[in-house]
Amino acid sequence: MAAQEAAVDSVRDREIGVEQEHLDQVYRRLEEKIHEAEFLMHDAAKRGQVGTPGALAERDAQVFRAGIHLNRLNNEFEDFLFGRIDLLLGKDGQKGPDGAYTSVEPADDAVGADNTADIAETLHIGRIGVLDSDYAPLVIDWRAPAAAPFYRSTPVDPGRVVRRRVIRSKGRKVLGVEDDLMRPELTATLGGDRLPVIGDGALMAALGQARSHTMRDIVASIQAEQDLVIRAPAASVTYVEGGPGTGKTAVALHRAAYLLYQDRRRYAGGILIVSPTPLLVSYTEGVLPSLGEEGQVAIRAVGHLVDGAEATAYDEPAVARIKGSSRMLKVLRKAARGALELSGPTAPQNGNGSGHRNGQLAFGEEPQDAPTGPPTRLRVVAFNRRLELEAEELGRIRHNVLGGTTPVNLLRPRARRLLLDALWAKSGAGSRHTDPELAAELRSSFDEDITGEDSFIAFLNAWWPELTPRRVLVAMADERRLGRWARRVLNPGEVRRLARSLRRIGPEGQGPLSVHDVALLDELQTLLGSPARPRRRRELDPLDQLTGLEELMPQREETQRERAERLAAEREEYAHVIVDEAQDLTPMQWRMVGRRGRHATWTIVGDPAQSSWSDPDEAAEARDEALGSRPRRRFQLTVNYRNPAEIAELAAKVLALAMPGMESPSAVRSTGVEPRFAVVRGDDLAGTVREEAQRLLDRVDGTVGVVAAMNHRAEVARWLEGLGERVVALGSLEAKGLEYDATVVVSPAEIADESPAGLRVLYVALTRATQQLTVVSGRRDDPDADGVPDLLRD
Repeated sequence: MAAQEAAVDSVRDREIGVEQEHLDQVYRRLEEKIHEAEFLMHDAAKRGQVGTPGALAERDAQVFRAGIHLNRLNNEFEDFLFGRIDLLLGKDGQKGPDGAYTSVEPADDAVGADNTADIAETLHIGRIGVLDSDYAPLVIDWRAPAAAPFYRSTPVDPGRVVRRRVIRSKGRKVLGVEDDLMRPELTATLGGDRLPVIGDGALMAALGQARSHTMRDIVASIQAEQDLVIRAPAASVTYVEGGPGTGKTAVALHRAAYLLYQDRRRYAGGILIVSPTPLLVSYTEGVLPSLGEEGQVAIRAVGHLVDGAEATAYDEPAVARIKGSSRMLKVLRKAARGALELSGPTAPQNGNGSGHRNGQLAFGEEPQDAPTGPPTRLRVVAFNRRLELEAEELGRIRHNVLGGTTPVNLLRPRARRLLLDALWAKSGAGSRHTDPELAAELRSSFDEDITGEDSFIAFLNAWWPELTPRRVLVAMADERRLGRWARRVLNPGEVRRLARSLRRIGPEGQGPLSVHDVALLDELQTLLGSPARPRRRRELDPLDQLTGLEELMPQREETQRERAERLAAEREEYAHVIVDEAQDLTPMQWRMVGRRGRHATWTIVGDPAQSSWSDPDEAAEARDEALGSRPRRRFQLTVNYRNPAEIAELAAKVLALAMPGMESPSAVRSTGVEPRFAVVRGDDLAGTVREEAQRLLDRVDGTVGVVAAMNHRAEVARWLEGLGERVVALGSLEAKGLEYDATVVVSPAEIADESPAGLRVLYVALTRATQQLTVVSGRRDDPDADGVPDLLRD
């Protein structure tokens, strides 16, 4: 037995040495490419000294390209080279652009009658493609067609693949190899020697690794059904459904990298990935750079999709249901126009004596304290006459302007024009000339004189101000006013809850926002509209100042790079939109996300069984409206790679209550460790939770998540102080998409009762652990003698 083990170790060490030799060759080639990129950067800097417009443009483009290339090459990922496939001879001898043979199926004579075969081609798979000096492939990019068999080959459908190997490395050192034999019936040889097989399989090795607080890519362990989704064509809408642990989020991130690789020009408009929480964004944002992609993909939490708004507050479930409902659209439409009536006049700030009094603006009056509400009278002097528009006339003009659906802020020019028309009619000057040209000249002079006066400008600013979304939300915080705008849409109790919730924004509109407030802001921005802004003047390049070029070309146009950076910063629409945990989006949030993908293709990733929104049918209707008539393609992920069978079986009991008849995904492994049930001793919930968290920290190498009802998350965080960085406290709605080595779920009954979707939220909480799960029961959980809460008993 000892001799056998020694022989196995000898073969393993030899194979590690083989892969180490290849990795060394790869890094030598990478260093050569880095030197080439650095030379290009240096050469580009010299071009800037020439001082001609053509040289500057060429310099900017070359620096931009070389900088991107150098940045990619300088990133030494923990496992830059992670895979290898050994292949049979193909049906044809054609090669693709990456230097690999394109044939998927083996040649007819690739396998002998005695089931022997020679390995005709070996491909190493990595994060980016690397060619040697003769343009032969040292590494195949994981997204290239030639790499697809690494993910899709199975013993049932092996294609040309005989052996699949996962290579584990850290920095430049190979640590180990794990092999899967796709054609176990063959006796395959490589270079005259029999093909060795090392390890028990790559997938199980990957699943057993400890978790950190950031997500790892799964590029080395993508499975066949996941790879089908990642490489699916991007036309129209791709739906991906799958239960907990099936890799939905990882698939979405890898799909973004794959789409960019396949068609970078098409997706130059950017890819947007929408995540449900900031926690999930921070957990996943390191994945794309590790896959060789960054810059073209924006990962945003749904509460951070609006520039200048950041969701930091939490709405109780009853308020969230109001704000998220599509009914809010009717309320916001009335509020956007109604808020215009609340604006008060503002005094001129130039000190020329113009002002207002009692809502009346006229020339020559001293400024007084501004009253509430819009001005009710306009006075101007023209043609040596005082012209006035009274409240009733102003009301008719406002009513005429507001007819239709044009955004309020975009109606200001029309309001200005109708005011001038009314004043012109009052002046009687229209009948002075029968000659059309003279009449037009007189009217033009009249308009110019009136609109140049500070008092008219001050009146217009007060009577038709530019409204902001926050200003409208502040107006909606008044319960009586909101009641008028929401009549026959919300009941009195809903109006009261909504108004009270909006009061936290404060009179200046700068208070904290919830994730649902952000969707309201976005809708209001559409209803209000944004007046055209003058383009910001381009900042001068410091290099231009050094060379004196600012004198020669003071108005030099922005470079291609600067334009790309500006458009990326201003981007509000994308070429492809990926929605992660899509089942959680409310109808109003779907409207917000839909605006960012009006002309995009889509990937929608979710699981109805994990939905935290109380009315999935209403959300589905809003989703379908956002997606329009685009064709749909559906994929189902069926294998749970995260949870061991012991935890998956317990979670399935809650799924049966939350969504009867829905099947949970199949777990691929078992640890033999059953979930633990702990009962609170006396009233010491804090002590019990802390003790169970410490117990799990002693048993796992990675992270421990403690999940409680949302209204207890801050309290639980205090209980865990001092236990170290490996433990984290989470509210039930924050746990979506995350995973930990072990979890503590605090009081299942409280989580289940906190909202109409509480059972689905509890199902999410119970499926976060990769190794061990502890459930802490309080009195509300009605635990039995073994500590098992009522909700989790058979």
